[in-house]
Amino acid sequence: MGQKLPLSMQEIWSIRMRLQNIGNLRDLALFNLGIDSKLRACDLLSLRVSDVASGKEVQSRAIIRQKKTKRPVRFEITARTRKSIDEWIEARGLNESDFLFPSRLHSSPHLSLRQYGRIVEAWVSSIGLDPTAYGTHSMRRTKATLIYRRTKNLRAVQLLLGHTNLDSTVRYLGIEIDDALERSEQIDV
Repeated sequence: MGQKLPLSMQEIWSIRMRLQNIGNLRDLALFNLGIDSKLRACDLLSLRVSDVASGKEVQSRAIIRQKKTKRPVRFEITARTRKSIDEWIEARGLNESDFLFPSRLHSSPHLSLRQYGRIVEAWVSSIGLDPTAYGTHSMRRTKATLIYRRTKNLRAVQLLLGHTNLDSTVRYLGIEIDDALERSEQIDV
């Protein structure tokens, strides 16, 4: 158990290329949006088409209210992700009121957390990673960790994740408190 690992850039590209090569539009859109949005699985899976698209156009930014915190969180949707979402919406014939990732089961309106967990497990296994070290939360942690490694800007990562407490962000990233304090002192707010 324990904290699930984030994916590296190489691992992201490996999974993305595999999904593109097999033409799995749903999984490619789900993977890309999971990385871009940094949303918890429950929030990602309950997105509706209207949350990310206006009319026939997938937006470059979105805002949703998180279930856990009840606070709004904004996220960017990169061009690559917009393209994969657009292709998925078109292929599936989804309307604005539809869930973005509908379930095939009549008893569930959208993919379940359990199904998403199996999907993520298949992604990481397909590139030779240990599925016990990764999980749905790896998707949320990936971009946040990459941003922190590149910028060392804790405040930015805190805002992107919707954390109210900087200590939570430090624990979430798994960084040493001394490193975090040193970096935060360098940030003039």
